[in-house]
Amino acid sequence: MLVVDDNKVIRQLIRVNLELEGIEVVTAADGAECLDVVHRVRPDVITLDVVMPRLDGLRTAAQLRADPRTHDLPLAIVSACTQYEVETGLDVGVDAFLAKPFEPAELVQLVRELIGRRRGGAAEGEGGSVGDDVRFSGERAGGNPVCP
Repeated sequence: MLVVDDNKVIRQLIRVNLELEGIEVVTAADGAECLDVVHRVRPDVITLDVVMPRLDGLRTAAQLRADPRTHDLPLAIVSACTQYEVETGLDVGVDAFLAKPFEPAELVQLVRELIGRRRGGAAEGEGGSVGDDVRFSGERAGGNPVCP
């Protein structure tokens, strides 16, 4: 599992919550670092913030999809999930979206589902392969769905 976010506190929050569930986590501070790290650690899933220095999450996702070595990695955007982020994320092939702020249980469930897809099996009762459907998680303030 590779967590990419320029905010150190968010990286640590995600890392701790996933490690408590037995998921091994490596972190990167931006998209450029992600592209360096991804070939060394071979993660099952990558979570990407959108707004980051050097290389943002959407351009990072596009580069990961364009690379034959990483084109099938499950990608989840963990951000504000604005309409632009969702539309652009879908265009570049992002598999899932989780809105900040999120509940740790939502994060864990999403990552487990994506790991299950990657391995071609079922996780948390879900089946299918990467690209079969896009997963939206979380709610914005006021209880409105994150992504229509």
